[in-house]
Amino acid sequence: MIYMIKLSVVIVNYNVSHFLEQCLVSVFQALKEVPSEVFVVDNNSVDGSDEMVRSRFPQARLIANQENLGFSKANNQAIRLAKGEYVLLLNPDTIVEEDTFVKCIDFMDTHPQAGALGVKMLDGSGNFLPESKRGLPTPWVAFYKIFGLSALFPKSKKFGGYHLGYLHPNQTHEVTILSGAYMFMRKGALDKSGLLDETFFMYGEDIDLSYRIIKEGYKNYYFPETRIIHYKGESTRKSSVNYVFVFYKAMIIFAKKHFSQRHAGIFSLLINLAIYLRASMSLAARVVKALTLPAIDAVTIYSGYYFLKNFWVNTFKHSIQYPSEYMLLVAPSYLLIWLGSVYLNSGYSWPVRGRRIIRGILFGTVIISVMSNFMEEYRFSKALIILGTGWSIVAMFGIRSIWNLIRYKTIRFSSSRVKTVLIIGKSEESNRIIQLLRSQYNNNLIVAGYMHPEQRILSDPACLGDTSKMQEIIDVFRVDELIFCSRDVSAQYIINCMTDVFRRAVEFKIVSDGSDYVVGSTSKNKQGDFYSLSIQLGIINEENIRNKRLLDVGVALLLLPLSPILAPCMKNPGRYLWNLLQVLAGKYSWVGYSRDIQIKLPKIRKGILSPSESNDQKEINQLNFRYARDYSPYWDLKIIIHSFRQLGRNE
Repeated sequence: MIYMIKLSVVIVNYNVSHFLEQCLVSVFQALKEVPSEVFVVDNNSVDGSDEMVRSRFPQARLIANQENLGFSKANNQAIRLAKGEYVLLLNPDTIVEEDTFVKCIDFMDTHPQAGALGVKMLDGSGNFLPESKRGLPTPWVAFYKIFGLSALFPKSKKFGGYHLGYLHPNQTHEVTILSGAYMFMRKGALDKSGLLDETFFMYGEDIDLSYRIIKEGYKNYYFPETRIIHYKGESTRKSSVNYVFVFYKAMIIFAKKHFSQRHAGIFSLLINLAIYLRASMSLAARVVKALTLPAIDAVTIYSGYYFLKNFWVNTFKHSIQYPSEYMLLVAPSYLLIWLGSVYLNSGYSWPVRGRRIIRGILFGTVIISVMSNFMEEYRFSKALIILGTGWSIVAMFGIRSIWNLIRYKTIRFSSSRVKTVLIIGKSEESNRIIQLLRSQYNNNLIVAGYMHPEQRILSDPACLGDTSKMQEIIDVFRVDELIFCSRDVSAQYIINCMTDVFRRAVEFKIVSDGSDYVVGSTSKNKQGDFYSLSIQLGIINEENIRNKRLLDVGVALLLLPLSPILAPCMKNPGRYLWNLLQVLAGKYSWVGYSRDIQIKLPKIRKGILSPSESNDQKEINQLNFRYARDYSPYWDLKIIIHSFRQLGRNE
């Protein structure tokens, strides 16, 4: 069969617009000499992915689903339309080298028995990802992986069969299983083996398809002559409990489909044991992590409060005898209120902000004082409450200062957020990024300057030299992060830099040509991260998202018992009660954008009220933008108070 198109690239996306943008830039760069077509299947993302593809990559064929169909169904949608001799399934959180596709096509052309191949995958720090090559997950292979033997003996043929650790990562090998993050397949082999099994919603479908290709008489290869970056964990959260359940359940589907009934039963038993073991360990780890700092705070504050109470009695109040219930019931109650108030004021969020802690402790003190006035039998010295307030603030600041001293070698809270960055690129793009970084992240980043890939520009003080001096510059300026301009340096150059051994540990991020996102990842065990070079919008700040939801729920809970009195005051009493319940359920927010919005802003919950009641479109756009940029929960509160009788408004 003669194919007019050599390669069909299929990318399934779900809410990773910034990574997809970078992926597509690298894909089209690598396809310059290849007759090709590119499909982007968007599974109903809410982050503007489809709009980004339409505006930036009109040459891509976009399939915008109205619901999340899962990985298999979405890929199959595009595969059915594909006309290429080869079909590539590619994750959106990847970057390919400029010669990746040409090398893969050459290998497949010269190996007609090859049904599919995978390449050498690196994480965002340049580390080899072992899932680049995998063996068939038989019951014993699964057992060794699930219970950690494969991790203890990765190069053993017996125990390391899952990731084939005994095969050299820099040599081409025949393997059984390929990763769905980069699965380069012969269309003829795909036609014989069939499309992805849609029984698998996510995970396992690549194992199933790889195995079916081999059963049709083809061979699968691990091909390390080209590399890709895979920001492992961005498309899915690998450490989550949900991932454990979904992934291992997919393994059970695979076992029942391909193994004998006896082997499938053994496999299912092992998998179910693994599910509950991993889920229990994951939950326990998350609980321990979440409670460690509050527990340290609690022990420290309680211990100090005990000595404060004795000091107060022995020094000033000899005649007062505190009952045993005081330290058993009253003091722990104070402690819970203080810690709870600090939590609600984001005092346990990182980075540490002193004002959050102080605000939380003071709010807690107000609550304690009010409660003590209504509980006469537990009313004790107000002075002790004030002393406890001061000690709680001192203790929390001290604990966090010690933590910062151990981890960051300084007691300043902000130091953990400040890092030194170095740009790698030519003058125009580097200076654009430097200016934007300094304007948007002046307090969080120190921009050392940039390094030209070819020559030092003496007339530009921001140019620190050419990249031949990179190691020296990193050491001298104590650089924490390298930002590569993909407009000026190749993906191959970036990957080479990632795999070099620097004397000083650095993180890597990339700015694609024409993009406003700095994208990267610090570890194969962490999901990818990014920050924007464009104007920062407070509405998507993590703390503001949480505070907005807390305000919604708090106002709703306050209004709910008062509804019999307040409802008749509303312009639409029936709708008011419905809106109240919808806010509690998380379907609506009390305040959102104006409904007639005509500018691109981050998506948030629909609001009952809005920042603008104007009929002038320009004014509506301006107020919506200001609301998103300068968002504060106090803005919501002002709108709610000002438009109180409108809380029964229809959608």
